[in-house]
Amino acid sequence: MIKQFAWIMILLLFLVGCVRSSSKAPTPTLNTTPSLAPVDVSVTKVPDATTAARAFLDAWKAGNYSGMYQYLTKISQDAISEEEFTKHYRGIASEAALSGIDYNILSSLIANPQNAQVNYRVTLHSTLVGDISRDTVMDLSRDQGDWKIQWNDTLVLPELSGGNYLAMERYVPARGNIYDHDGNALAMQADVTAIGIVPGQILPEQEEQLFTALVNLTGLRADDIRARYANFPPGADWYLPLAEVPAAEISRQYATLSTLSGLQLSTYKARFYPDGGIAPHVVGYVSTIQADKEEEYLRKGYRRDERVGQMGLEKWGEDILSGVRGGALYVFNEQGQPVTRLAEKQAKPAEAIYTTFNKELQLAVQRSISGFRGAVVVLERDTGRVLAMASSPSFDPNAFEPGNYNSYTLLTDIFNDPNRPYLNRASQGLYPLGSAFKIITMAAALETGQYSAQSTYDCGYFFEEIPGVQLHDWTYDHFMQDGKTQPSGLLTLPQGLIRSCNPFFWHIGLSLYQAGFTTAIADMARSFGLGKPTGIEGIDEEAGQVPVPASEIDATNLAIGQGNLLVTPLQVAAFVAAVGNGGTLYRPQVIEKIQPVDGAATHIFTPKINGQLAVTPENLKIIQDAMRGVVASTKPYGTAWHRFTGLDIKVAGKTGTAESGSGKPHAWFVGYTFENRPNKPDIAIAVIVENVGEGSDYAAPIFRRVVELYFYGQPGKLYPWESTYYITSTPTPEGFETPTPEAGPPTPPSP
Repeated sequence: MIKQFAWIMILLLFLVGCVRSSSKAPTPTLNTTPSLAPVDVSVTKVPDATTAARAFLDAWKAGNYSGMYQYLTKISQDAISEEEFTKHYRGIASEAALSGIDYNILSSLIANPQNAQVNYRVTLHSTLVGDISRDTVMDLSRDQGDWKIQWNDTLVLPELSGGNYLAMERYVPARGNIYDHDGNALAMQADVTAIGIVPGQILPEQEEQLFTALVNLTGLRADDIRARYANFPPGADWYLPLAEVPAAEISRQYATLSTLSGLQLSTYKARFYPDGGIAPHVVGYVSTIQADKEEEYLRKGYRRDERVGQMGLEKWGEDILSGVRGGALYVFNEQGQPVTRLAEKQAKPAEAIYTTFNKELQLAVQRSISGFRGAVVVLERDTGRVLAMASSPSFDPNAFEPGNYNSYTLLTDIFNDPNRPYLNRASQGLYPLGSAFKIITMAAALETGQYSAQSTYDCGYFFEEIPGVQLHDWTYDHFMQDGKTQPSGLLTLPQGLIRSCNPFFWHIGLSLYQAGFTTAIADMARSFGLGKPTGIEGIDEEAGQVPVPASEIDATNLAIGQGNLLVTPLQVAAFVAAVGNGGTLYRPQVIEKIQPVDGAATHIFTPKINGQLAVTPENLKIIQDAMRGVVASTKPYGTAWHRFTGLDIKVAGKTGTAESGSGKPHAWFVGYTFENRPNKPDIAIAVIVENVGEGSDYAAPIFRRVVELYFYGQPGKLYPWESTYYITSTPTPEGFETPTPEAGPPTPPSP
């Protein structure tokens, strides 16, 4: 086509020349021929290099290292694999403790179609030393038509040329302590000594002296220590861990202790939890940073060898207890010599957490339920402050310190224990509430207007109001054991609560359901705070569940706290406190204040209200009087009156015996005091003991013990299963109030 076009042009020029050479010549007439299509000339523009640069930097900002790698030139990718590239950038982020990066494109220059430069300002946000901003240059080259980045470390910072690298010196403040409300340490940094013995190495002539020293150091009983190694092979050099104590205690007695055979002492420096753990399920513990979390914590400014909170207040208050870290970021050359210091910031001291606990009361409450599976929660009735929270079995939080010589054995025992000692049964244990739920059923009955304090019911052995279903009262179960227990007979509604008459409350649940009040009891339970978390700070908790009855049998089950109802002891203590204080449902709180070593508190406890019970003052007074009758020795006898004889502290409460679905029932006792002392706030208590039997036999004595400890500072009445305080008289605690029949069971009465 080009040749044809050229010949046509020559011909036209020739003709024009001919015309101009003779003005007289006639104008030639040209034959019309088809015109040629115009030539389409396209120009390919060089793509904008900033688009590729921005995509690369956006991927860096998002932590998408794989995405960054895709923008590298082939030569750069040949020099470093994607895995090495990703590891390199993660290493920079960890070393510099980066929380993120930002950038601004300043300019770009395309030198020729194959090469370009982009100038940009990068800002590294370091958790430890603040922001570091630098202007740097990115070189790009064309690769199959697209701009690709020629990678090197100056893309991070210009100082990283020639093999230079970053190194951070981290300034870590001492971890803050956790205290009770009087300033007694529950968790602290200390020099600690792990104590243990090798029974096979104990010399007979030193045994008495050794055990005297161990009792004084650890608080353990000599008989309990001996029981721990009773099954050790004679003469075996097996090590038995006993306790951890401050190293200062050992130093004072070291001259004597060092002479005792069979005693092993190992000192270490770490987080220390006195007395083997005071409220360990609430205070929590620290442990080493796990491998899969290392990068995360390095970027937060931690050192690899630090301990971090893993449970309870130690975990919740990590930012408070760990302080504000600082550091100095350096550039080193390939020879490991410092080149420059890029930035530095000093650390700031940690703050301490003060709890609402009283150390001595907490330890005593822990002892009060030791040996059982269960929980005790003690709240200040009119504020929601948690004065004690014990979950049993417990665990020693010192076990999680690898430097503790006792650690391996303790951890093995903790994680191999089928009773799950690390579970906080007080806030995470889910249980049916049993007859203690009758407080709520009674409230619903009164508030619907279907019942009053004068409503009566003839409480017999059996309940047969649902066709084809026969349910029996606890009095029938007792009759089958002793041949003497009689039905409760005609009762008013308050007396029904006092006697814990199951048929009466089954009747209430059924009658409300049949009258159209199908959700009345469930709604009342929710107004009492069940079925949702309490909102307590610092510890994990479960919400539980409050089922809405879908049938008549569901309604009867819910009325006595059975069926699919699940609650936590913490929820129960909170609603019992509300019953006692006039209807205000406080949010339980374990944090008294947060305070630096020097300076005023940055947070101070104030009561927080979760809601009000949906009960009128008049009806609440009826419930309170009935709960007082549960522990009073007037007819009709309350289900727990015999457990409170001789106690001169005013208490109100309710027993509960909840079928667990496996083994014996769970034993509950819940209640509150109403002493109204100006210098001793009243308390509310919830006690649950798993799979032991009736609430009056087990939970009620523990409840009384807690009341005595709080008001008297020491236990009063012995438990039925104790020979002396905290010493069990039989291997397995048993109920002692119901006599065992000498012959076989009597013939049951006819329905």
